Amino acid sequence: MAQTTNQGPRRIGQWLYLKPECIDEYKKCHAAVWPKVLEQIKDSNVRDYSIFLSLTPRPTLFASFKYVGNSFDEDMKRMAGNEKVQAWWAMTDGMQESPVEGAVGSKDGPGWWGQTEEVFYVE
Repeated sequence: MAQTTNQGPRRIGQWLYLKPECIDEYKKCHAAVWPKVLEQIKDSNVRDYSIFLSLTPRPTLFASFKYVGNSFDEDMKRMAGNEKVQAWWAMTDGMQESPVEGAVGSKDGPGWWGQTEEVFYVE
């Protein structure tokens, strides 16, 4: 989730691949996200967070959220430092395939989710 700091509220889109054999498991764990993970997401100034699944041409996840804080990098570092979030990522990373060259997981490396550029928005 690499972004610049001190940019204020903005919308972020990300994507990655879901392993076909993990679709049901991924849906099941996201139907019951751990409370401490949800708490950390909120405490990290993330709002309106959704994850969408497309099955074709291969299982792909698209995440969309609003970042409402003032220091994205610092908030993401706090999230990455949370032990419950680390355990959640360890579980879900195993179900996913990153499109990011050199990615090693959600916690370390150049980022796990592919980043997108917003090219249109209407409220």
